[in-house]
Amino acid sequence: MEIALLLVALAVGVLAFTALAERLGFPAPLLLIAVGVAVSYVPGMPEVHLEPEVVLLGLLPPLLYATAIQSSLVDFNTNRRAILLLSVGLVIFTTVGIGVIVHAILPDISWGASFAIGAVVAPPDAVAATAIGRRIGLPRRVVTILEGESLLNDATALVSLRTAVAIIAVGAENVVAWRVGADFVWAAAGGVLVGAVFFVVVAWIRKRITDPVLDTGISFVIPFAAYVAAEELHASGVIAVVIAGLLLGHKAPILQTAQSRIAERTNWRTIAFVLENTVFLLIGLQAQWLFADVGDSPLSAGRIVAVCVATLVGVVVLRMVWVFVTRYALVRPGPDPDLGYTPPWTFTFVLGWAGMRGVVTLAAAFVIPVEAEHREILLFVAFTVVAGTLFIQGLSLGWVARRLGVPSPDPMDDALARATILQQASKAGYAQLDRMELDDPHGVADLIRERTDQRNFAAWERLGTTADQETPSELYSRVRRAMIDAERRRVLEIRRSGTVASEVISEVLSMLDVEESMLEIAHQEHDELRSVNAVRRPRGEVCDDLEQHPAVEASTAGVCEECQRDGTQWVALRQCLECGHLACCDSSPRQHATAHFRDAQHAVMQSAEPGEDWRWCYVHHLTA
Repeated sequence: MEIALLLVALAVGVLAFTALAERLGFPAPLLLIAVGVAVSYVPGMPEVHLEPEVVLLGLLPPLLYATAIQSSLVDFNTNRRAILLLSVGLVIFTTVGIGVIVHAILPDISWGASFAIGAVVAPPDAVAATAIGRRIGLPRRVVTILEGESLLNDATALVSLRTAVAIIAVGAENVVAWRVGADFVWAAAGGVLVGAVFFVVVAWIRKRITDPVLDTGISFVIPFAAYVAAEELHASGVIAVVIAGLLLGHKAPILQTAQSRIAERTNWRTIAFVLENTVFLLIGLQAQWLFADVGDSPLSAGRIVAVCVATLVGVVVLRMVWVFVTRYALVRPGPDPDLGYTPPWTFTFVLGWAGMRGVVTLAAAFVIPVEAEHREILLFVAFTVVAGTLFIQGLSLGWVARRLGVPSPDPMDDALARATILQQASKAGYAQLDRMELDDPHGVADLIRERTDQRNFAAWERLGTTADQETPSELYSRVRRAMIDAERRRVLEIRRSGTVASEVISEVLSMLDVEESMLEIAHQEHDELRSVNAVRRPRGEVCDDLEQHPAVEASTAGVCEECQRDGTQWVALRQCLECGHLACCDSSPRQHATAHFRDAQHAVMQSAEPGEDWRWCYVHHLTA
């Protein structure tokens, strides 16, 4: 019962303090660690010891899988050189460097134990890096590299730790170098092989099932099964989970039904949210007994402080050295598709500064054998590095990014790309509709075209920056959500009467929920975009027409003469870049800009709204 009460209290605390952090605008991981430290000193609070098996088998696989299925395999492959250099090269570099530092300060500690603590503190944490990086709005390329590094570096660190533990057990003179190298190669290759096998098996199963509940149930088993299978073969369970997750996430649109994808995405987001924040609270709860054990150490306080501070500074400096040397000597990145130019050195500095450690570091420390010299100090060093990097780098990362002028992803660019993709997808859909040669006496094809156009118009309307003007899609969203509220109330009245089967009531409520959720997402995106009035940057592929018609300074006092003639009101204005004609957008009642293209065959128009200079090619359905 005590364990059950502790787990419930842990869950309630995680949810309560995460919500408080969001209201305060403070990073939830840092608040949870601080709360954990404070709670660990509460009288009567039982000691919470993080067992390595619990973390490495119970927490790590689902967290890695949840991140992997949401990561882009395309982006991962694009940045593979940087990711591999960080997840393999940097971990080994840090392991050796920290091992030398610790052994120099504490010569009583063997080389095996010194390299063991180096391997423990080497890998930045996937949870910490992405949680803080996304919250402060780091560039997507930086976040992608951090995610990829954090997904794979645990494998390198754990293999390095396994080697260091073997050195402690048998002595450095009895360790065969070629066997260490062979173990490392098998850990990586075996992990990839196991992950690929799980992908093939699960993909075969998913093609034959359509029940979203059963599909989601299978996904809950995958990370644990892949991890255990790989570890039983003495391969890397971490790599097996990551490979399976990346491949299954990449192929999900082909392998799963829409309902299964929605269910899996929602469930894993919830699991990741709970586990991620629980991890940080658990880190803080270790503080009291770790400090007590350090107090019993025969080493002087000065030596203990020196090794802790030196290790903390060492992991930061070694990472900075590695990222700058490898960037200019090996990676040499090309132009960033979001920026249109090669990322400057400031991106590299932010990437180096975002090396926060997390629960894997603390859990791996407990793998160090009890017979290792000054083990309690090594555990305290690991705790210091975790807490220090999270608080020092985690709190300052946003400030550093702002001071260096590192740009956040622009929601207006995302909205422009979304509208363009939808337009091109609709073009393919229309072509398929034309090929079907329907027997359509009821005008279904026209209805489909109308609804598709409405979806596209809504996407283009989100580009509007006028704060005091409600677009047609916003008006539709507001009215339809009010109607859904009334519809739901009526359905609940019918449910209370008991005259209709509960299954039917649930299906109707689910239909209303799906529609309302789509409207709410669009409404939230619209609110976010209204707060952004950034200078536009050219992006994406361009055609000959767009290249021949560069952006011009848009008119800010124009009118749609056709709307004035017809007595209608426009939503937004568009300017023809060939003749300068001003006309209303496709969300307006008469769509005069499109009508102008059909009459004059002038291919490129530009937004004539304040703060916007994006261009659209009617012929090729491309945006710049």
